[in-house]
Amino acid sequence: MNMLPNEAMSFIENLAPKVKEGHKEVILCVPYIDLFYSLLAAQQTNIKIGAQNMHFEDKGAYTGEISGEMLEAIRVEYVIIGHSERRQYFNETDESVNKKIKSALNHNLKPIVCVGETLEQKEMGKAEEIITNQVKKALDGLEPKSLEKVIIAYEPIWAIGTGKTATKEDANNSIKAIRKEIEKNYGENVAENIIILYGGSVNKDNAKELFNMSDIDGGLVGGASLKLDDFEKIINY
Repeated sequence: MNMLPNEAMSFIENLAPKVKEGHKEVILCVPYIDLFYSLLAAQQTNIKIGAQNMHFEDKGAYTGEISGEMLEAIRVEYVIIGHSERRQYFNETDESVNKKIKSALNHNLKPIVCVGETLEQKEMGKAEEIITNQVKKALDGLEPKSLEKVIIAYEPIWAIGTGKTATKEDANNSIKAIRKEIEKNYGENVAENIIILYGGSVNKDNAKELFNMSDIDGGLVGGASLKLDDFEKIINY
């Protein structure tokens, strides 16, 4: 919950020339009020715009909610679904995450689906069980073809905003476990090609070593994305 529309536009205008080289994909997921302005500012750049959440129904008596149909209407391309803060503070469940993913895909949105374990679950040795179960429930009922549009983000909840980061090996092993779960249900080709990001206190100092791991395809960047110079360094790794 950061940046007013004018701040978002200024941020995009300053970021765009710094990240125009290469084949990296840059997606900014902004508050609802910033979406339209950010889409305008991102025209003619390689920056894509996403929302931070959506409802699974297209319309109805859901005051304060935003539907996939509404996001599609203004040409938003991506939407974060099941972020740990949504699960923690707003009662998101694996079931609602699954419904939202299906609705997003129905409206030509690419869902960025978040999974991750708490510190308590990690200390009990249940991290892999928790995250693979979240993945299984999130993707339940999807056709293999649909997964071409899905991005998974592994974000250990204990590492978000705390300054703590999973070791590069632990992060990579958790993402390998996610791939193995996807392979079990959708085949090796789908598992190899799906994009899986690491999120959890990614910053300019640890991004390079994380992104150099075999199974980590990029980052879901939180606080560090608000600092233009830091975010530029992370992207350009």
